[in-house]
Amino acid sequence: MALLFSDAEWDFATLDRTYKAIEEIAVGELGLDVYPNQIEVISSEQMLDAYSSMAMPLMYSHWSFGKLFAREEALYRAGYTALAYEVVINSNPCISYLLEENSMTMQALVMAHAAFGHNHFFKNNYLFQQWTDAEGILDYLSFAKRYVSACEERYGRDEVERVLDSAHALMNEGVFRYRRPPRPSRERQREKLQARLRYEEEAYNELWRTLPAGSDVAPQPPVDDPDDIGTGEIKLPEENILYFLEKNSPTLRPWQREILRIVRTLAQYFYPQRQTKVMNEGCATFIHHTIMNRLYDKGMIGEGALLEFLHSHTSVVFQPGFDDRRFSGINPYALGYAMMADIKRIVEEPTAEDRDWFPSFAGTGDFMAVLRNAWANYRDESFIEQFLSPKLMRDFRLFALHDKAEGGAYRVTHIHDETGYRHTRATLAHLYDVGLNDPNIQVDRADLKSSRTLHLVHTPHRGVPLHSASMEQVRAHISHLWGHEVKIREAMAE
Repeated sequence: MALLFSDAEWDFATLDRTYKAIEEIAVGELGLDVYPNQIEVISSEQMLDAYSSMAMPLMYSHWSFGKLFAREEALYRAGYTALAYEVVINSNPCISYLLEENSMTMQALVMAHAAFGHNHFFKNNYLFQQWTDAEGILDYLSFAKRYVSACEERYGRDEVERVLDSAHALMNEGVFRYRRPPRPSRERQREKLQARLRYEEEAYNELWRTLPAGSDVAPQPPVDDPDDIGTGEIKLPEENILYFLEKNSPTLRPWQREILRIVRTLAQYFYPQRQTKVMNEGCATFIHHTIMNRLYDKGMIGEGALLEFLHSHTSVVFQPGFDDRRFSGINPYALGYAMMADIKRIVEEPTAEDRDWFPSFAGTGDFMAVLRNAWANYRDESFIEQFLSPKLMRDFRLFALHDKAEGGAYRVTHIHDETGYRHTRATLAHLYDVGLNDPNIQVDRADLKSSRTLHLVHTPHRGVPLHSASMEQVRAHISHLWGHEVKIREAMAE
């Protein structure tokens, strides 16, 4: 079979030919289920721009995005950092950005990694199915960009930025963690869409441009819901602080409530990605490793391309030791890929230990069926808790430590024995539980009939209180959106 490419240079015909070969392996042989792909080749400056705008193809303007762009560009131009080979967006179609500076081998690798590995995970994992709308995210971003721009023109950039600053500071506290976000009925959605379309038609009418800025007949950004003005029944406690402020703040105007809705919609969109970093990157890395090796086995890429791919792959999955200056924690690519490869080993060539630990799939022979099930039904915490093997714990040299803040030394609590493996695995899994890492702050009550003071309660995890300086900054942002005094108290978990 002729090689797909023979040198580092690429053109669009070669990209198309290689994409089709990768697709045949990914879908035909591995059984991946993916959204339609949209591949875009971008420049280094466009990649930096993607970095600065939450890696989204459309985004409203905010000073923090420009600041991040300037920082990343300075580091890149000075040679302190490199650019990602790709950026992939959870949408339908799934958009994959490829860096134009990549060699053809790297273009093949990142198409396998992003357009099929990440794509399959986005489409099939239950968290993304439950919490995100891949069909509508691009249209919503387009609306958000136009809406924020219209608000800046009408109310002033400074006023809009103050609302966005406070909303961005509360993004991690602007998600629904334990229940589905409320969704309006189809009729209500249709009414909202018609209101937005009417606003856009009015906003582009030349006649409106002759009216004074304060005129009552000038087009207003649409009010999303008459019941959102804070007159409805307040249901407490509420974990989603941005949602509570959007619905119940006594001072926010309709356009400010819509901006809060935009920010918390983005926060909810990214929430599954925070819970699946190890699995998502592990899935994509395992897929690109499998596909690139399969291309070589079929005679479609040469030894030079294989060696270039392996050099990049081993760099991505490299895990520095704890005493290495490069160590910054466990590399999610390394752990994720190692677990996927280990599952393949257990399915195909299990040991007696593997059969004891994983009787449901050890030796079954179809490793892709096991992996597809894991990618669909687990998140990082549960995946590690269920699939991390003793062999992999030995390979990574994992053991459990215990320490107290007032103590002067660590104590090794569990090592490589039957009890130690299970405890170490559970301890590692808990490190990936977003619910234990994010502060548990909820709206407790609101005195709407008197002082209008808003009361929040923080339930510490393992007795760790909020950082005082950060707490005051966050309280200032909540107070700005609430319009009155805000109090936060600590409450020990039951």
